[in-house]
Amino acid sequence: MAVFIMQWDIAIKGFKTWLRLEKSLAANSLDAYLHDVTKLSQFVDVAVSGRSPELISRADLQSFLRWLNEIGLKEQSQARIISGIKSFYKYLLIEDLIKTDPTELLESPRLGRKLPVVLAVEEIDLLLNAIDRSTPEGERNHAMLETLYGCGLRVSELVNLRISNIYAKQGFVRVVGKGDKERLIPIGSHALKYIEMYLKQVRVHVPVQKGFEDIVFLNRRGRVLTRVMVFTIIKQLAVKAGVKKNIGPHTFRHSFATHLVEGGADLRAVQEMLGHESITTTEIYTHLDREYLRENIISYHPRSGRK
Repeated sequence: MAVFIMQWDIAIKGFKTWLRLEKSLAANSLDAYLHDVTKLSQFVDVAVSGRSPELISRADLQSFLRWLNEIGLKEQSQARIISGIKSFYKYLLIEDLIKTDPTELLESPRLGRKLPVVLAVEEIDLLLNAIDRSTPEGERNHAMLETLYGCGLRVSELVNLRISNIYAKQGFVRVVGKGDKERLIPIGSHALKYIEMYLKQVRVHVPVQKGFEDIVFLNRRGRVLTRVMVFTIIKQLAVKAGVKKNIGPHTFRHSFATHLVEGGADLRAVQEMLGHESITTTEIYTHLDREYLRENIISYHPRSGRK
């Protein structure tokens, strides 16, 4: 009876077809998965005498992980490659090309959560006060930052915010987030006041281009602002205000969530407002809150050891 030996290139080609049909992945995601498996096949070719995919053991995969570590690949990159390889072996198992999955007990490297940069309330005030509101752009920028911080929006949600999706009487805005998912977010009277001032005093004088009639924040040519433009506005403002932290539009979103958690807001309510799929994503703000408490204890407790 002939023994079937799977070729890496044929297996990877089948994996590509499976990903395209079953997972409907974007081109860049598809390429990333294939790159991960190709990297494993190259390692196998050199280190494990060209062993075919169905003969790879967990010990072989652990050797591959040690090699990734030795060449200095970051933990995040290692974790992504492991994810790609697990998907590859899941495909082989589903297609009945293997009987056991060697990745089943394979552990990804533990990734430390990097805490995002957060602005103190005083720093947000510094940034807002540094805006020259005597200019049309200044009035617009002030309203934008009040909205970013007041609603915790992503920058893409901010630039695409529509006038028809602001429900001032009810105190909500409707935004379209990741995956074209809509959500309602409470908006305070403070942000609403500055949006209204911008709409009535500045935007009415902007020559609005066709297709952008319903967009709230426009550039001077009457078109939607780019995300890069919002990023540049905030960077320049930080320099002017003397805020030394490395900040961007997302910093206001992080600050919004952190200040809510610090104030005692329910984590699931914050999850809903941010549009997070999983509560674990929102839980990072609990860690931020703990870090905030720890810093306060170290700074002010008489037996902290800090002089």
